[in-house]
Amino acid sequence: MTDLDHGIDHSIDHTHDPALRSWVASANAPDTDFPLQNLPLGMFRPAGATGSFRPGTAIGDQVLDLIAAAELGALSESLGAVLRTCEGLGLNSLMAMGPALRRQLRHELVAALNEDAGAKRSGQLAPALTPMAEVEMSLPCRIGDYTDFYAGIHHATTVGKLFRPDNPLLPNYKWVPIGYHGRVSSIGVSGQTFRRPVGQTKAPDVDAPSVGPVKRLDYELEVGALVGTGNEQGQPIAMADAEQHLFGLVLLNDWSARDIQAWEYQPLGPFLSKSFATTISPWVITMEALAPFRRAFTRPAADPQPLPYLDGAANRARGAIGIQLEVHLQTRAMRDAGDAPVRLSAAEFADSYWTVAQMLTHHASNGCNLQPGDLFGSGTMSGPAADQGGSLLELTQGGKQPITLPNGEQRTFLQDGDSVALVGRCEAPGRRGIGFGACVGTVMPQ
Repeated sequence: MTDLDHGIDHSIDHTHDPALRSWVASANAPDTDFPLQNLPLGMFRPAGATGSFRPGTAIGDQVLDLIAAAELGALSESLGAVLRTCEGLGLNSLMAMGPALRRQLRHELVAALNEDAGAKRSGQLAPALTPMAEVEMSLPCRIGDYTDFYAGIHHATTVGKLFRPDNPLLPNYKWVPIGYHGRVSSIGVSGQTFRRPVGQTKAPDVDAPSVGPVKRLDYELEVGALVGTGNEQGQPIAMADAEQHLFGLVLLNDWSARDIQAWEYQPLGPFLSKSFATTISPWVITMEALAPFRRAFTRPAADPQPLPYLDGAANRARGAIGIQLEVHLQTRAMRDAGDAPVRLSAAEFADSYWTVAQMLTHHASNGCNLQPGDLFGSGTMSGPAADQGGSLLELTQGGKQPITLPNGEQRTFLQDGDSVALVGRCEAPGRRGIGFGACVGTVMPQ
């Protein structure tokens, strides 16, 4: 445990050693998202199969079936028993067991997949490996509730300036993590396709609203946090204990219909402008894997400092998480021509105005009971520069400045056939970089 706050363990151990290599050769490639130091968790099955999704871990370009690994003797019986309860249901039962069992799984996987395990383990576990290109992924867990926060201050400021040039941030922004409850049923995993939504909108130059396919469809570059162990209703979670309740992070695209949003959001906030689709990456990067990429959480001296219930020594010292985030776009014409996606923008998750621990603590501060598998969105992550917007709304200044793509196409908002890919990677001096894998969604016509 840390000597800062009793509930947060940011410890670096042998599983983070940058010299670690795996007998799975692709895990040793310098550009892989999934070296031995990562070991994310997800639910998979062979592509084209009709059987149940099973818990697995990504290692290089392979997926290791965790139930099979336990049956082959590479994991302890206690872990095998928990993993078997996940088959066909998601990782919720593992999430509910807390961080100690998750750390045990990480340690046993490193022992089984380490290059030092030699030919014995590689021969033993070969039947439990499937090439990643030959699997189908599902949502990693049953998501009971979804809350989207608004913790990207650069996004909030830029968007605020579009509507309130003299006062872009509302008075509560720097005091309280702002959030709203989203729609779980339309959350999909990377590869999700969805039809362009239809809704009621009102143009500024007409007297009455109309209904039709939205014209200002957008993406939002976000990070999602999944809850591990929950809390009883009426029992808040202290900052010192918050990270014991976090399981891991994913990439999250909270698709947005800006024209519906502009008409509906006052006085109660987003509704149909957000509920039609949300896409997350399938692999959960555990809090343990993220330990080498923690950073100090700081606020500008002139800003209000967090109230005591949102403050703590560990959060100040290591509450932020360094993740380099990018958005890539591939239009239908680009795919037809064989052109690769083009990067639109980049941002840094550590710039978030609130940490994931603060979001969780605030969410439970009124006694709200969180449950294993609940999902938080960070809100759109943008950088301070004009070309670092995490949405087209920012990059095009509300649709006034079209983006010209390398093939000559222009975009103010998304068109039918557009595919958006979110990319996330963690790097730190002297550490083995890890990534999040794909988070891709495609807009289909009505």
